[in-house]
Amino acid sequence: MKRTKNLLMLCCLCVLLRAFTSHAQGLPDNKFGDIYSENIKWSPFPAFPPEARLAILVGEPQKNGPYVIRVRVPAGVILRPHIHPENRIYTVISGVFYIGIGEKFDASKLTAYPPGSVVVLPGNTPHFHWAKSGSYETQVTANGPLGISYVNPEDDPRNKNKQPENVH
Repeated sequence: MKRTKNLLMLCCLCVLLRAFTSHAQGLPDNKFGDIYSENIKWSPFPAFPPEARLAILVGEPQKNGPYVIRVRVPAGVILRPHIHPENRIYTVISGVFYIGIGEKFDASKLTAYPPGSVVVLPGNTPHFHWAKSGSYETQVTANGPLGISYVNPEDDPRNKNKQPENVH
């Protein structure tokens, strides 16, 4: 009897946990759903500097179709010149978002966008970001698949050489 009660309680806990976590990320774009800011799951993204984080809010960015992601970058971090094949709409959530257009990083080309600003970036436009005055968070709306390629492959964090392991 006690074992059955414990099993039933465990099943109920699993159902509740599934209900909370299934709506925490990647909502489908064709059904009603919601995510509260405290439930956003932030993760590293291999194509970003290691300090930056990405969260998938709506859709599946790796597939064809609409998606919404958020990007959080801490103070001082620079995303070197890169391009995305997809057209993007950035909405600044917090901090000041500095973005410049061009194939070479040039601080004089940066434009500062405060919270609430919206920036349209056509696909294949070389650009760069800098968390110049503090951390920032942006929300990106686009149609996938999401892509990113750096103008200079040496700037791509995915291409950074790992330190050789010490052999004893």
